[in-house]
Amino acid sequence: MIHIEGRQSSSLNGLWNVIIDPFDAGSGDWAAYYKDRKPLKNSDFVESAFEGGPQFHVPGDFNSQLLELNYYESSIWYKRTFNVQKTEDRRFFLHFAAVNYKAEVYLNGSKIGEHEGGFTPFQFEVTDLLKGGENSLIVKVNNQRMKDGIPGLGFDWFNYGGITRDVDLIETPKTYIKDYFIQLAQHDENIIDGYVSLDGPSKEQDIEINIPELHVRFKSRTDKEGKAILKFPFRKKTLWTPENPKLYEVRVSAETDHIKEQIGFRTIKVDGTNILLNGKSIFLKGINIHEEVPQRRSRAYSESDYQMLLNWAKDLGCNYVRLVHYPHHEKMVKIAEKMGLMVWEELPIYQGIDFANTGMKEKMNLMLKEMIARDKNRAATIIWSLSNETYSSPSRDSSLTALYYLTKSLDNTRLVTSAFNNMRFEGNKAYIEDKLNSLMDIMAINQYLGWYKPWPETDKEVEWISKFNKPLIFSEFGGEAVFGNNIDPNRASSWSEDYLADIYMRQFKMFKNIPFLRGATPWLLVDFRSPGRAHPIYQKGWNRKGLLSDRGEKKKAWHIVADQFINNFN
Repeated sequence: MIHIEGRQSSSLNGLWNVIIDPFDAGSGDWAAYYKDRKPLKNSDFVESAFEGGPQFHVPGDFNSQLLELNYYESSIWYKRTFNVQKTEDRRFFLHFAAVNYKAEVYLNGSKIGEHEGGFTPFQFEVTDLLKGGENSLIVKVNNQRMKDGIPGLGFDWFNYGGITRDVDLIETPKTYIKDYFIQLAQHDENIIDGYVSLDGPSKEQDIEINIPELHVRFKSRTDKEGKAILKFPFRKKTLWTPENPKLYEVRVSAETDHIKEQIGFRTIKVDGTNILLNGKSIFLKGINIHEEVPQRRSRAYSESDYQMLLNWAKDLGCNYVRLVHYPHHEKMVKIAEKMGLMVWEELPIYQGIDFANTGMKEKMNLMLKEMIARDKNRAATIIWSLSNETYSSPSRDSSLTALYYLTKSLDNTRLVTSAFNNMRFEGNKAYIEDKLNSLMDIMAINQYLGWYKPWPETDKEVEWISKFNKPLIFSEFGGEAVFGNNIDPNRASSWSEDYLADIYMRQFKMFKNIPFLRGATPWLLVDFRSPGRAHPIYQKGWNRKGLLSDRGEKKKAWHIVADQFINNFN
């Protein structure tokens, strides 16, 4: 189901009662937390109860809501009750914007479904199980890292668990508008291309697309499968750009349902080594952002959280953001769109993924479909990224190749890439070699010259060499520094602001000599939690590569990047 904000809904956000289940005992028949049993007779006893225990905010991670759960990786059971006025001519769906990582959902004691994947939405129809009056909803959440998970056992960010995004009860007509895709045709910006699909018993209906501001109306009829293909002229419009992020109210109507949404229109293509937005060459000035509020040591989950992070990006002079290393909240993308920030969205296929695992393909495909389904109408989203820092093997190459073609079959209006970090250095030459770059629309390279890789010991500038006639984005570069640490600027091990500032000055100098470079994305906006960062003095469980400290203080490198983005890369 698309565009939840435009539906008739009741929010189930707020305080939920929880049972903490470190040994994962509550799923068995003996404990059976999902049954929420109460003693009915004098001889009855029950060894668990939601009432009287902790209460956690939803949305929100559980790690930041109770000190003892700081590094917790296991199961927690959530419960809340809600009331519904049920009518026979309506359908009801429980929609979860995201739960990390596994979710089992029970309504009134019956299991209605489960979901794996911590960053994409899912839903279950509950029309038949829902009762008029009070209902009991229980969700088991487990954030244990898994070898066959996505991401896998190891990743460089904090494993926040819980119901981390919104929960809503959606109400629809019996036959409702389930999905629609309304964007400019890839081959012609004067044509709208897309579809509308209905779900329900009355699938064959007249439908209409109406854009009132432009006096555009297009009528069609859905087929017996409930789908109508859209293709109609669309000429007198203002295209979405970072300078003028124009959005239009688009109304989608059927005989039994209607919905409206703010949608922008633009084209994004590559031509040789150029990236073209609406036919004009652009340079992507970006920043990497994790979905975290460091000052609160928690997952970002509110509109004010997203606004704060994106305001920082605008202050830095960015025209795009790379949302890493997983799909961020839909609201984050929509706010970026209104602010004129182009968006790179990414799957959590990260480093040590077990591509050879037989179940991995199904999981990757599902996450991709859920990400694209949610954000395919966002003009701001210009890049789908399939993975980050994976290493070549037959199973990886075949998996990402299949995922690339699946992406294009679902949405051919955006660029597709993967961020790689396997380059070859010889003297002052850097060779871009990963063969999957021949497939991707743009080359995305993570390189840490000056930090993980020393600068060449030569007076010559680094020369980047590519056999692929494609645009290059440096998707990551930078180093670590502790805010306020200004000792020994010549040694990396000092973790000084000056050493990091020097890295950025040399990087930007190098960029001017790369003719096919079309984007730069420092790693990253703000220091973030990462348990694998173990230095007891300088890291203390934090990745210190932020241009901002965990308190939002600007390091010296911030000012260098801002100066370059605002004054030198226009």
